[in-house]
Amino acid sequence: MSCFDFETIDRLARCVLAPHSKRWDRDGIFPRAALKILAEHGLFGLRIATDLGGSGASCETLVRVIEAIARHDAGVALTLAAHSLVCDHLRWFGTPQQQQQYLPDLARGEKLGAWALAESGSGSDAASIRCRAEKNEDGWLLNGRKMFVTQGNWAGLYVVLARTSDERRNAVSAFLVDPASPGVQAGPALEKMGCRSSNTCPLSLKNVQIADQALLGEEGRALSAALTLLDQGRIAISALACGLIRACLEDATRHAKRRQQFGRPIAQFQAIQWMLADMATEHEAAWLLTHHAAQLADTGASCGIAGAKAKLFSSRSAVACADRAVQIFGGYGYLKNVAVERYYRDAKVCEIGEGTSEIQRLVIARDLLRE
Repeated sequence: MSCFDFETIDRLARCVLAPHSKRWDRDGIFPRAALKILAEHGLFGLRIATDLGGSGASCETLVRVIEAIARHDAGVALTLAAHSLVCDHLRWFGTPQQQQQYLPDLARGEKLGAWALAESGSGSDAASIRCRAEKNEDGWLLNGRKMFVTQGNWAGLYVVLARTSDERRNAVSAFLVDPASPGVQAGPALEKMGCRSSNTCPLSLKNVQIADQALLGEEGRALSAALTLLDQGRIAISALACGLIRACLEDATRHAKRRQQFGRPIAQFQAIQWMLADMATEHEAAWLLTHHAAQLADTGASCGIAGAKAKLFSSRSAVACADRAVQIFGGYGYLKNVAVERYYRDAKVCEIGEGTSEIQRLVIARDLLRE
C-alpha cells in the first residue's frame, strides 16, 4: 500500500508548479526552488529503501506521482523520471557501500542524479558508444562526450556508460562520476522544443580519473543492466504521457464549455464532442496499460514488453490528444500564452526519449515473432 495521498500531490503540483510553468517554459528556467519543495515531500526518494532515506514505494506509486506532476509541468516530471533512473541503477546494481554513500542524498533531493548514455553518434544503437574508460594503476581514466544528459548542468552525481574493451561490441561499463572531478564539463544547456523546464545538456569527459570503487555493477555488463533499467524507465515516460493527455482533456473540456460560437457553447457540437470522447478513451486506455506494466514490475515479473506497449500507445496518444486540444482551442491554441500550445510541444519527447516509438515496435514485434 502507498503512504502517499495523490490528491495532496496533485494539489501540491497545482500550487507549486502550475502558476509558474508558463514562465519556466518561456525562459527555459530549471526550477530548483520548486524541486526542493517536491523533495521535501519525499518525491525524489520514492523507490529508495526507507533505511536509506527513501519511501520504499512501488513502481505503481512512482507512475501515479509522475502522472500528477506531468499534468501541471511535464518538464518537472521528466526531471523526476530521470532522477529515478539513476536511483534505480544504484538500487539494483550498486554495492552496499555505494548505496550508503549516494542514495540518502539522492533520496532527499540534495543531489540530483543524471544518467549519461546517449552520444551524438549513438542513440537507439547504444552499443556504438565511443566514450572510453581505460584501466590504469589509479582506477579508470574516462574520455569522451555524452549528449542529451537530463539535468546535466545541475547534477550532483553522473552515471556514465563507457566502453571498456574493443573485443566485444557490448563491452560497456557504468561509472559513478562526481561533477566536480577535474576534466568534467557540462553544458551549455540545449535549447529544446518542449519540456523546457527540464535541463538537458552535453557532457564532456577529458582525462577524468576515477577510483576502482566508482565502477557501478559488473565490468562490461552495463548495456544489459541499462536495458533492464529502461524497462521501468519507459513505464515512467508512459506515465508522463498520461499526465499530458489528462491536461489536454481537462483544458479542452473546460474551454469547450465556455467558448461560444453560433450562439451556443462549442461543446454542443458533435465534432467537438467526438474529439473529447476520443481523448477521454485514450487517456483511460493509456493509463490502464501504464498501470498494468507498473504492477508487473512490482511483482518482479518481466515488464519489458508491457512497458514498451504502454510507452508506444501513451506517447502516440499524447501527441494526438495535444493536437486535438489545439484544434478545439482554434486560433487561441496557436498562441504562446495558452497552455495547450505547450502541451503540444511537450508531448513529442514521449515518442523519442527512453527509446523511440520505432524501437518500441521492434521490441514488441520481436517478442511476437520469437519461436
